Amino acid sequence: MLDIKDFSVFENGPSFDFKGFLLKIISYWKWFLISICITLTIAYQINIRKEKIYSIETLISAKEETNPLFTSSTSLVFNWGGASDQIQTILTTLQSRSHNELVVDKLQYYVDYLVQGEYNLVDAYGSVPFYVDIDKKQGQLAGTLIGIKFLTENQYEIRIVFGGTSASMIHYIDNSYSKTSVAEGELIKKYKVGEQVILPFLNWKLQIKDNPGLYKGNEYFVRFNDFNATVSAYRNLNVKADDKGSSIITLGMQGTNKARMVEYLNSTVKMLMKRQLDNKNLFATNTINFIDSTLVAMESQLKKTGDELKSFRKGKNIFEVEGNGGAKFSDKILDFDVEKDAVNRKITYYNSLKSYLKNSVDYSKLPAPSVAGIEDPNIVVNVSKLIALSTQRSEMAYAVKSEKIFRDFDNQMEAVKNVLLENITTAKASLQYDLALVESKINETESKIKNLPDDQQELIKIKRKYDLNDNIYSTFLQKRSEADIVKAANLSDIHFIDPAKDIGGGLIGPKTGVNYILAIFLGLLLPLLVITILFFVNNTIYNPDDVSKLTSIPLIGIIGVNPDKNSLAVFDKPKSALSESFRAIRSSLQFLYKKSNVAGAKTLMITSSVSGEGKTFCSINIATVFALSEKKTVIVGMDLRKPKLFDEFNLVNTVGVVNYLIKDKKLDEIVNHTSIPYLDVILSGPIPPNPAELIMNDGMKELIDELKIKYDYIILDTPPVGLVADSLELTQYCDVTLYIVRQNFTKKEMIRLLNNRINRGELHNTSIILNGFENKAKYGGGYGYGYGYGNGNYSNGYHETEKKKSLLEKITIKKSK
Repeated sequence: MLDIKDFSVFENGPSFDFKGFLLKIISYWKWFLISICITLTIAYQINIRKEKIYSIETLISAKEETNPLFTSSTSLVFNWGGASDQIQTILTTLQSRSHNELVVDKLQYYVDYLVQGEYNLVDAYGSVPFYVDIDKKQGQLAGTLIGIKFLTENQYEIRIVFGGTSASMIHYIDNSYSKTSVAEGELIKKYKVGEQVILPFLNWKLQIKDNPGLYKGNEYFVRFNDFNATVSAYRNLNVKADDKGSSIITLGMQGTNKARMVEYLNSTVKMLMKRQLDNKNLFATNTINFIDSTLVAMESQLKKTGDELKSFRKGKNIFEVEGNGGAKFSDKILDFDVEKDAVNRKITYYNSLKSYLKNSVDYSKLPAPSVAGIEDPNIVVNVSKLIALSTQRSEMAYAVKSEKIFRDFDNQMEAVKNVLLENITTAKASLQYDLALVESKINETESKIKNLPDDQQELIKIKRKYDLNDNIYSTFLQKRSEADIVKAANLSDIHFIDPAKDIGGGLIGPKTGVNYILAIFLGLLLPLLVITILFFVNNTIYNPDDVSKLTSIPLIGIIGVNPDKNSLAVFDKPKSALSESFRAIRSSLQFLYKKSNVAGAKTLMITSSVSGEGKTFCSINIATVFALSEKKTVIVGMDLRKPKLFDEFNLVNTVGVVNYLIKDKKLDEIVNHTSIPYLDVILSGPIPPNPAELIMNDGMKELIDELKIKYDYIILDTPPVGLVADSLELTQYCDVTLYIVRQNFTKKEMIRLLNNRINRGELHNTSIILNGFENKAKYGGGYGYGYGYGNGNYSNGYHETEKKKSLLEKITIKKSK
């Protein structure tokens, strides 16, 4: 029946022992040292294998440059939409896919030039003595190293290792891939410098650079990479606007090859300059194209009217015909015709612009209003703004995926369109009035011309058409010339402040110091984690404080580690610290006997929770200290299930307690004298089939009574009380019970079970000894007292079927011996 005392196992629950944890950490200092050495070695190997990383920067400004030839009559300037919009456009463009595609394609950065470094292949762009001129229409071997070794200055050898029977090819004309059959193994071919290489998977001409240096006998590598992947890598360009100046932009790159980065940074800025200037000249370009198409038509009309005029003048006295005021009317009506044409051109432009705004979504090809003589600033500015927004939106389509940004652009363009449509309506109303006024003047003049002679009327009519066409043609030629001048005089808004340049330095990595610091940190952290896990997983007794926290049973002695294999530690080294520990226990035992009023012979039972905690070792040495004080002492081996005592004294376990209990031998026949004065040993004898029953019979009491007559101290070396009940049957014969606890071995739960046994009265007058104690204890440390119980399986030898020991258990037992 369960007693409420059985539940005392829940008393004194586990709590964190910081002191024990700290001692545990200190005790593993070798682990920390080894771990730090390993991590530092790894860090060193990583550092020496890492390529150096450099940072290169270039500084540019984006400031709108006003055309020095700009006038109200040559308003052909492209406006990006203000400084802040211009900066944002530049930042977006520099990281856009379309822009970087142009730069990568121009520089052919999809081709890697490599050399073999000490540990790996190194990017050698800019330092190799050659370059390959590839045929983009033909396929190139994709992603495979192509070895190039110069046999002479003018001859080289290609080496390619194929791991299969097919190879992948990339066609840079459209960045498509295809497959081709190859012969598995190594391909070796020789070519001359400048010779066209034509292979199913390789098409190039290898050219030597100017001032190549010495390269004969050197080996290099070429690799063709995916175009889109290369572009994506360069889109990570670090672009930022300077906070101190809104027009200053810093471009930066990080990489292993400074020459490659310098060329890319400068090339991307030059490409940006070109594209920006092309966009800035968009008005002029559109105007020139429009004028060119108009001039073609005007030339034919001018030639036709010129031929008419020449035909009319043939055979006539032109001076007589032009007399009588004909020339005056001709000049006057020409002025009116020119004025009417100017008004009609404006109306036609407005009609065309209105139709374009309503029916089109791309406004980048609008001609300048000035081509039609329109100088209204509202029209000019809004058309310029609409072209800017349309161009910027098309640029951002390659880099921005936000629908909100596109909606914002669409809303802005819609607002500008609405304003332009209102401006067109107002301007056309004014022009219609001007047109009506001019036409009335023309009609008035024409009525006066009708009063002239027929020849004069015919001449004025022909000359009128010719002069008008000539005037219009001259006007368009002037506008085209102005557009050419404006286009030639336009400057890019992008300017270099500091072009990218390798001036030495720029090293930013690898951060070897950080790696070493990280290595030290990991070297400390990893063992700490392991120790922490061991500390919390290993639920064993570590120090005296653990014992005091778990039980109120007194701890009367602490025994250190025996450095020798021999268990006779006190006898062999009577002046050692270990011997003093046992003498201190002897003093405590005498106090306990005195306190319990024990007179005459005194009995002592030594037990523990499980095997391997050092009961026999403690029994021998406690008995030795009593014997050395000239007290007749006997050690009785009561571990009938797995005897060990005989081995410590080099005796043969043929006769012992079992023989006495079965009445086979008398006491004198089972006593063994030892080399230690006053110390005798009684072995357990042959292993019986029923050890518990033998201990329970009357023979045990008779044995104890006889021993009390002959000896002063009787030490019972008993089996573990946590495994078998044999020791509990012997408590009735004992004055004091010593419970052996071993550091880093005895489980804390065993102490709680001991508390239960004490509370139930199964053990009495019990004290605890902490065995194998060291301040720097480690798991599995050698205690050297030679106890033969298995460490891993507590029940070895105490049941009918004994489990076979594992290899680890055998090694542990061998070490303990």
